[in-house]
Amino acid sequence: MADQGTSARVGIVCGSRSDFPVMEKAVEMLGRLEIPCELHAISAHRAPDLLFRFVGGAGERGICVIIAGAGGAAHLPGVIAAKTILPVIGVPIPTQVNGGLDSLLSIVQMPKGIPVATVAIGGAENAALLAAEILALADPALRGRLLAFRDAQTRSIEEDESNANLRDDS
Repeated sequence: MADQGTSARVGIVCGSRSDFPVMEKAVEMLGRLEIPCELHAISAHRAPDLLFRFVGGAGERGICVIIAGAGGAAHLPGVIAAKTILPVIGVPIPTQVNGGLDSLLSIVQMPKGIPVATVAIGGAENAALLAAEILALADPALRGRLLAFRDAQTRSIEEDESNANLRDDS
């Protein structure tokens, strides 16, 4: 479990420790934005009672958004969403079967009434940014950090472009 601070605001869950290399990118992005988080490996299929305890106590622990990464059948985000009204963001984990398309389709095809926001296959960084945007609705300081992140991102691209010595041959 990774824990950034005493009161995590984002809970990150994946089905197994083999998903950590993808999901740790969300931890890193949240760290850049100074958002405390926690990372857990809890299988919806192999440890459903543990998962339900995690989800059931998330709000009481200060969790406001849950990011759930899953591969293959990818039920984890949907099961979590079925057990809470906290926003759930699904991250399809790349798999050997169709490169993770199976994971994406499993997560994005939630039934009416139980939404799961879904990012690209392996898109843990974007899941973290989406969680930050949700939290920033009620946190002006975080909103400022997000705006600074976006500005730095834009400046970096502009600098790369100006340093490319592009020429117009037309």
